[in-house]
Amino acid sequence: MRDYVRLHNMEMKYNPSEIEKKWQEKWALDRLYVVHDDDPRPKWYALTMFPYTSGDLHIGHWYAMGPSDVHARFKRMSGFNVLHPIGFDAFGLPAENAAISRAIHPYTWTMHNIDRMRAQLKSMGSCYDWEREVITCLPEYYHWTQWLFLQFYKNGLAYRSRAPVNWCPRCQTVLANEQVVGEGVCERCSTPVTRKDLEQWFLRITKYAEELLDHSKIEWPERIKIMQKNWIGKSEGAEISFDISHLGLEEKEIRVFTTRPDTLYGVTFMVLAPENPLVPKLTVPERKQEVQAYMEKARRQSEIQRLAADREKDGVFLGSYAVNRVTGEKVPLLIADYVLSSYGTGAVMAVPAHDTRDFAFAKKCGLPIRVVIAPAGWTGKELEEAWVETGTMVNSGQFNGLTNLEGSRGICDYLEKNAWGKRSITYRIRDWLISRQRYWGSPIPIVYCSHCGTVPVPDEHLPVLLPRDADFKPTGESPLKYNKAFVNTTCPICHRPAQRETDTLDTFICSSWYFLRYASPKASNVSFDGDKIRKWLPVDQYTGGAEHANMHLLYARFFTKALRDMGLVHFDEPFARLFNQGTIIYKGAKMSKSRGNVVTPDPYIEEVGADAVRVYLMFVGPWELGGEWSDAGINGMARWLSRVWNIVEASYTQRSDVGPVEVEEANRKLSHFMHKTIKRVTLDIQDFHFNTMVSGLMEYTNYLAKVQESGLVAPETWGEAIKMLLLMMAPSTPHLTEELWGHTGGSYSIHQQSWPKYDEQLAREEEITLIIQVNGHVRDKVQVAASISEEEAKNLALSSEKIKAHLDNKKVSRVIYVPGRLVNMVVA
Repeated sequence: MRDYVRLHNMEMKYNPSEIEKKWQEKWALDRLYVVHDDDPRPKWYALTMFPYTSGDLHIGHWYAMGPSDVHARFKRMSGFNVLHPIGFDAFGLPAENAAISRAIHPYTWTMHNIDRMRAQLKSMGSCYDWEREVITCLPEYYHWTQWLFLQFYKNGLAYRSRAPVNWCPRCQTVLANEQVVGEGVCERCSTPVTRKDLEQWFLRITKYAEELLDHSKIEWPERIKIMQKNWIGKSEGAEISFDISHLGLEEKEIRVFTTRPDTLYGVTFMVLAPENPLVPKLTVPERKQEVQAYMEKARRQSEIQRLAADREKDGVFLGSYAVNRVTGEKVPLLIADYVLSSYGTGAVMAVPAHDTRDFAFAKKCGLPIRVVIAPAGWTGKELEEAWVETGTMVNSGQFNGLTNLEGSRGICDYLEKNAWGKRSITYRIRDWLISRQRYWGSPIPIVYCSHCGTVPVPDEHLPVLLPRDADFKPTGESPLKYNKAFVNTTCPICHRPAQRETDTLDTFICSSWYFLRYASPKASNVSFDGDKIRKWLPVDQYTGGAEHANMHLLYARFFTKALRDMGLVHFDEPFARLFNQGTIIYKGAKMSKSRGNVVTPDPYIEEVGADAVRVYLMFVGPWELGGEWSDAGINGMARWLSRVWNIVEASYTQRSDVGPVEVEEANRKLSHFMHKTIKRVTLDIQDFHFNTMVSGLMEYTNYLAKVQESGLVAPETWGEAIKMLLLMMAPSTPHLTEELWGHTGGSYSIHQQSWPKYDEQLAREEEITLIIQVNGHVRDKVQVAASISEEEAKNLALSSEKIKAHLDNKKVSRVIYVPGRLVNMVVA
């Protein structure tokens, strides 16, 4: 911790450490924040993304959790029955790796971390209902994770398939596409990802691709919607058949998907993905060695590496041809690693004249380039680069002379008439790969029987427990595979010897439904109670990081829609509103234990108290932007809270030498400032503008100090002003305000009081700054009464000496008035 100036030299009557411990213990004893399902007030489900059990909480965690707690407390005081639960995302590779490095069991490591993190979260003074805590690595939770997996399986949404997958050689496990980042590296360890063919379990998220594109029912940030839409990647076009019947194979055609059916007459070659199962059959004997070598090279590359825009494209000719049905031409077949088996059909038609990637490939390989969409003024010359814009169709038979948009429709009609193709839609998103070859995760509840095949574990045999005695060190295969007591079982159907699935579930499965479990966390006979779900769900306000857009947030939406279709939930979207806080940066990077740049809040709590840390984190800047961590201003927050303490604790005495007129005016001014502040703080909390909320409270404190010194206002007016200060500060500084509320005679607890209401008339500004412009340029600023009329504002502007200098006897053609803001004079 930075060696900043300590506060011991200040005359502080208030001891934050003593007060905070006292109230945290009392709140827990009184179960103050326990939420009751039968409370008649309207519900409000406020949820912050639960933390991963990485060990100590750091300032970055507090930055995510502190302000969201303020908002939840504000909703409680505003008349809502607020559910604000907390839990721990406890399975996963980081915990397993940390346990391996320390030679202890992942369970021991994880539960120790949870104990530590729970204590730290309680030290924050948040209004969590700890009686609803969930821990995803405990059997009472993953019992129902397994049960939900089986519902997906029974409804055709979970399946096993052999497929090329992303493999991290360091983590020794499969990664979902979403977990491969940057230039094709593992999101956890930054190791380059390779490809492997494995039998894996998938969830059929692609079935919901179209519905996942629809964000109309939720209030989410636009950038998250765009990120999800880009990840889903909807493309409209046509699926077209190319004839290979002349090759004497069982397969008679190659089908491709294209978004440009208008360019069909310009196809001069076709490219298949190296993994396409047709490749061995289409390769002539004399080309097999070269083709095989290229396939092996491609297998060592990740999808991101293969698709990199700046990477030189290469490929290999298979020695065979397909026939373009609309032209009758033979089209050479090649393989190239920029084509992926996971997108479309794993084959593409190449139109080099009208695709930048194909153009570069054709130039390098000396392949023909035929123009079929002519730019305006095209004279028939060879193109210097691919033409990808609209144009007129040429070299396209019966479609010549049409715009390419008209031609696209015409060609699709022609293909469908001849059964050579059809209009089609495809998506970039792939089914969610959920198998992991590691120990620390929920076992997949499947049994393999030589007689009965793939058999789901019956409900009454759940949970399939994770054995404590497994050797969990990574080998490239699931550690459970070598635990005979776990693997060997009996078939639930025929009762013959059988084997368990040894892969574990991706931990994102656990977090795709945890928000449902909070409604009935102790339920032992169901995953979640239907009546409680109808009471509490969906989540009214979700907060967390934008980095989860294409994983957790997308997966949770998919889970919800699938469970809705199974009749298990009644709503379409899990989170009605979403707010993404920014990131706290320290030493040039996001705080993370793996980067070694974390700052723990504990010494700051010890020094200045949790309340000071809470308000300091809110004051550093707009919550959605985040910022660089520095404790340079934390003492200022502590001094402010000490000042609040001293103002409230000091006895107020009205001066005896002032008349009623002075008292009335002082009362009016204080009342105005108070209602203005209540309005400002209310709106700021509603909109998550916590930095300006703190500024407003500090300004109000400064005003109260001046009022206290003047001794002009009536005691009852002063008492009301102090009461409003404490109520407005209560969500942000729960311990300090609870203590002072009792000192001022308020009934326990301040956190069960109503949020103060403001009078719109009393809150109105008495003066405004009127901006005066000439032709849009600011030429003067004048303080005027807020009640100024349009006519008065215009006359004031015309009489301004500064404005007269800019008019220079020119004629004012128009005067624009924006009430309460500006006057703009338009002159010729």
